[in-house]
Formats: sequence, structure tokens, C-alpha cells
Amino acid sequence: MPLRCGIVGMPNVGKSTLFNALTSSQNAEAANYPFCTIEPNLGTVIVPDERVDRLTELYNPKKIVPATIEFVDIAGLVKGASKGEGLGNQFLSHIREVEAIVHIVRCFDDDNIVHVEGKVNPKNDIEIIETELIIKDIETIDKRLEKSDKLLKSGDKKAHLEHDTLNALKKHLESGRLAKYFTENLHDEAESIVSELHLLTDKPVLYVANVDDKSISGNKYSDEVKAVAEKENAQFLILSVEIESEIAQLETKEEKNDFLKELGLDKSGLDKLISKGYKLLNLKTFFTAGEKEVHAWTILDGTKASKAAGEIHTDFEKGFIRVEIIKFKDIIELKSESAVKEKGLMAIHGKDYSMHDGDVAYFRFNV
Repeated sequence: MPLRCGIVGMPNVGKSTLFNALTSSQNAEAANYPFCTIEPNLGTVIVPDERVDRLTELYNPKKIVPATIEFVDIAGLVKGASKGEGLGNQFLSHIREVEAIVHIVRCFDDDNIVHVEGKVNPKNDIEIIETELIIKDIETIDKRLEKSDKLLKSGDKKAHLEHDTLNALKKHLESGRLAKYFTENLHDEAESIVSELHLLTDKPVLYVANVDDKSISGNKYSDEVKAVAEKENAQFLILSVEIESEIAQLETKEEKNDFLKELGLDKSGLDKLISKGYKLLNLKTFFTAGEKEVHAWTILDGTKASKAAGEIHTDFEKGFIRVEIIKFKDIIELKSESAVKEKGLMAIHGKDYSMHDGDVAYFRFNV
């Protein structure tokens, strides 16, 4: 199953409008009332990558397949969500199913759009969401501790480590700290115990400050979000969901570029969001290229060559012999594979080679 970023936040912060813009669709109903979204919406989004365009110009292939990631629009969370407020338990379970979180925070004033807490307060909104996630994680740990304590009585050696690790983690969470700061320095065995829990606060986060169209460079509210992101060592982005929605409705690339120029922007906020989401999931891209097809393949950072071959076809992994690697910059600079080979710049690697972002690969296999 593809790796997913979940879009979370308070009700009426612009999540569904952003999701619609991301997927260039109207699949997620956007309306001015809380809990407009109940079931999570799922959308597959193309990762903007100029390298695909450059390889396409070079090879003139019959088919082009860009890299993609999935975004999930999860219903708005409110205070008390961990206890079921606003269908919170159901929504929190949806968050558990994603690998990373895009946290949308309202950073604009508008009397016509209801704020469930009565006023715009980004820091408070973030604290509400994170507190609910922490409470839910503590519940998860308590359930696991019940099982662990039973094993402890039986003399199970791993149970002692599990018991100590989970109790220390619970104390950490009760102090208001996210699980990811606890797991940073754990040794492998303890980290494995925690990872099995799929804790909500152990996921990487991108904070997105949703500003009005006059504040695309930021405002006092987005400054609050940025301060939280810096403290949390998380990624941060400012965008205007309304502007991004307008851009998404434009039909051609030229129209979109002209619109961005008028705003003094080089890239859309959506392109930045997708790219950051890709990095948030710890993903890399390698390419296969030829006259038939230019294909961008998505892999986790550190993926070995044989495993990467398996992304193309299981037979490639089973019968892996070697991989021939050309660096993207070399093929673009020298214009042909033969020129790259003449320069001695094509490298041959075995199955344990760690694929690099931008590798143009040709796999040799035998089945």
C-alpha cells in the first residue's frame, strides 16, 4: 500500500478545500460548518519533479509515469476527541493509518467562517490537537501494559524491557511531550516495542499555516505556528488555501505560471506542500528511462538495489544480477547514454547498493 500523509486540524481550517485543490477535484465537500468531513477522503497526487520533464525531452518516450503520493483528508478534531467528542475516536483511528501528518492551522480572521473555539489562536489550536493525540496514545499504552504485566508475571525476559519502556514513555507523554522525542534515542529493541504501537504522536509532522490572500508572506498568526514548528523540529509551510484553490482550477500550466508571477511566487504552495510531504515520508525517486517509457519510481530512503528492482517487478528482485546506474546530472549534461559510458560515468553495482535520489537505473536480471 502506498505511504500516506494525513491532513489534520481543527474544523473549518481549510483541510477539505486544500484536499480538493491537491487532487484538483471536488471529492471532499467543503462547507462552513464543523464535521463537514466524516469519512476520510483519499487522493493520489503527482509529485512535481522537473527531472521527469528533462528526461522526457531527452528520450521522447511513448509513456510518462511520474511519482505519486497519497493524501488523506481526515475530519476536524476538537477538544475531547480522545473521549469521543465530535466522533473523535473514529477520526483518531484514521490518523493511526497514515505515516505522516500535515497539520493545517488557521491563520486568518474571517467573521463569516466559524471557529469552534470562538477566536483564532494558532498556538491553542495546535495544543488542542496534540493533547488529544497524546491522550489517545496514553490509552494505547495502558492497553499494552495490561498484556505486558501478565507476561511479566510469567517471567518473560522481553516483558521486563517492554514494561520499563512503556512506563517511561507513558510518563513522558503525561508531561505533555510527543512520543517522537522519546523514541529518538532508544536502542533498537526498545524502539521496536514502541513502533509496534503505531502511536499518533510518533509520526513526522508538517505544520501548514493557512493565511488569507493578503498574507502569503506570513502574518502574526503564522509566526506563532512557525515558532511551534521550530520548537518541535518539524517542517513548516505558509500558504493560502483559497489562492491554491484558484490556481488548481486553472486549466493550463501557462495560466498557472502567469498567475503565480502576478503574485510574485516561483512555485505554488501546493507544489511545495507535495514536495515537503514526499520528504516527510522519507521517500526518494529513481528513474528508468528509454524510448518506451520514462518512469519515476518511489522508494524509501536507504532502499537497496535488489529491493528497488522489486518495485518494478517481483521477477527483477528474484533474479537480480546487477544494476547499471547513470546519475541524472550526467545524462542531462552529456545528452545520451553512450556519451555517459564513453566518459566512464556509468557505474555497475550489486544488490546491496543503496539507491540514491535521481539515479537513472537499468536492472539486469535472470529468471
